[in-house]
Amino acid sequence: MIGQTISHYRIKAKLGEGGMGAVYSAEDLKLGREVALKFLSETLASDAQARRRLLKEAKLASRLNHPHIATIYEVNDSEGILFLAMELVSGKTLKDVLRRGALEPTQLLEIARQIAGGLHEAHQAGVIHHDIKPGNIMLDSRSRVKILDFGLAVMTGRDRSPDETEETFITRTSAQAGTGGTVPYMAPEQLRGESTDNRCDIFSFGVLLYECLTGRLPFRGETSIDVLHAILRDTPIPLRSLVPEIATEWEQLVEQCLAKAPAQRIGSMGEVLEALSRVAAPALRPERSVAVLYFENLSGAKEEEYFRDGMTEDIITELSKIGDLRVFPRSAALAYRDKPVPAPQVGRDLGAAYVLEGSVRRAGSRLRITTQLAQTRTGHSVWAERYDRNLEDVFAIQAEIAQSIARALRVMLTEKEKRAIEKIQTTEVQAYDYYLRGMQFMLAFRRKSLDYARQMFARAIVLDPNYARAYAGVADCCSFMFMYFEASEANLKEADSASRRAIELDPESAEGHTSRGLALSLSKNFDEAEREFDIAIHANPNLYEPYYFYGRACFAAGKKEEAAQWFGEAVRVNPDDYQARSLRGLCYRAIGQIEKCVESRRDALRVIERHVALHPDDARAIYMGANCLAELGQRERSLQWAERALAVDAEESSTLYNVACNYALNQEPEKAMDCLEKAVRNGFGHKAWIENDPDFKDLRTHPRYQALLARM
Repeated sequence: MIGQTISHYRIKAKLGEGGMGAVYSAEDLKLGREVALKFLSETLASDAQARRRLLKEAKLASRLNHPHIATIYEVNDSEGILFLAMELVSGKTLKDVLRRGALEPTQLLEIARQIAGGLHEAHQAGVIHHDIKPGNIMLDSRSRVKILDFGLAVMTGRDRSPDETEETFITRTSAQAGTGGTVPYMAPEQLRGESTDNRCDIFSFGVLLYECLTGRLPFRGETSIDVLHAILRDTPIPLRSLVPEIATEWEQLVEQCLAKAPAQRIGSMGEVLEALSRVAAPALRPERSVAVLYFENLSGAKEEEYFRDGMTEDIITELSKIGDLRVFPRSAALAYRDKPVPAPQVGRDLGAAYVLEGSVRRAGSRLRITTQLAQTRTGHSVWAERYDRNLEDVFAIQAEIAQSIARALRVMLTEKEKRAIEKIQTTEVQAYDYYLRGMQFMLAFRRKSLDYARQMFARAIVLDPNYARAYAGVADCCSFMFMYFEASEANLKEADSASRRAIELDPESAEGHTSRGLALSLSKNFDEAEREFDIAIHANPNLYEPYYFYGRACFAAGKKEEAAQWFGEAVRVNPDDYQARSLRGLCYRAIGQIEKCVESRRDALRVIERHVALHPDDARAIYMGANCLAELGQRERSLQWAERALAVDAEESSTLYNVACNYALNQEPEKAMDCLEKAVRNGFGHKAWIENDPDFKDLRTHPRYQALLARM
């Protein structure tokens, strides 16, 4: 068939073949795009049942629109040849990947989350796949998932009512489904021909997880009949017997998925996603965790603190590139900056096995850095070093510190990690100095400070036009300005061009791809933004920002459930962060999961109260705390906190916007509109966020609200 033109598709190459037929890559001559065509085999081409199955696959899959489900473009019958045209997914199937052996838990976690997300979407739409297995999971070069082949899928017998949860939406479909499937992955009730629901996919998902973690199937036998009996009667070999260092969370999840009786199985893919958010990835030994304290500024000069802070944060960044090391984020160490707290106490407070502390002294072109890695349990030093170098050696020092800690903790660096740590961002020390100044201004998160930060990053670029991090800094400043202070086309364009330049200069930079994703999301290019966040997460799974901004992008796109998942991942990476915790609660309220909303808000408030005690003038923490209090029914205290946030800065548009949310939650519509209108006048221009914010649910019909959106 290669070279033939069928309908308006020119067939280019054969991609694969199965029992039903073959799949080819082709060019869509009308739209000029690459597609995949799925044909029935010659023996089945005239089989009415096979044709019905292919049509059913097209009908059911076309109902679904999700980044992890392959898109069906059309079903076509050209000169008696029936075929599907679908999204072309380049890469390998998970089955091909598993031929090389089991997956690392870190790699599997991301894949599992994507599969679960796609199945959750399908189940929510009333579609049960019925044939989940590695051969139906495609992975591209960046391990992004596409679920294929809905040929055995079934449609629910009724539509779900808006107020009905997935857990109560049990679908009885055995009459439609029969016992079709692939035996080693089929649920017991599916094999017995009994009524089935979404939990049969959950069983298959559990089999897939077990196989990925161990490299072998949980139910084995010499023949299909032997395997069938094993599924119905046998208990799999415990995961820990095959993978001794597996995390407990993996064990519990797989065991819950593989329960014989559907009633004892985990109830929904939504619950699976929650369980995956609690999985420790990778399954690290507890002694491989490090908290980095802010180095002591021995120069004594206040104006030198930006250099000390930047050095400390860069060391945290370098250590976070080591996959087998848990590194506490800068926010965890912030509370202990310039405080005389012994390192072992910090370690105990944070739950870190080791604490890195040190000092910095800069004098002209000379630099002295001392470091010490102490064990929390004993307080003993396990590694220490002093560096007396020229200022231009600062990058080499950071790399040496990261590699020395890895050796001290007996962590074997991969070649990729070693390259990432040793990469020199710039050879211009003065450009690096400007970059550190810019970071200090940007983290202050005020309108004027963002202006100053952009100026510092621009100066760094003048000195080194190839400084990728500085371009990412410019992009982030412009994105934040657009989001909170000045929603101008100029800011949007500069964020776009600077972020594009950042990844051109450093295609492997997780920070650069995060900046690019944020800029694209603000331009409402959500699909491209999600691809950039995926790349960033793959480049550095320990980096907080891509998860957080991925969540914000999904929320702005109206994908509230996905947003909640990504905010959950952000919390996992940075347990001390209050923003993702609070916004996850917002997402749960938007999708009607009130209990989870209240739980998330209560959890966020606990972290916020601790943060505000240390940073009493942090307006963002205060107004997010005010909104949590409103959600928890503490009206009087909530309004007090809102007024407190305004007292810190009554002109900042981000403060005004969130206080507007607070008034709306507390049934003060006119006050809410006063603040919201002022926020927009002062530069808040994130219209998509306003439109999707459930805090304004009761304002949707307010004439002032509608007029405001019409003007934006």
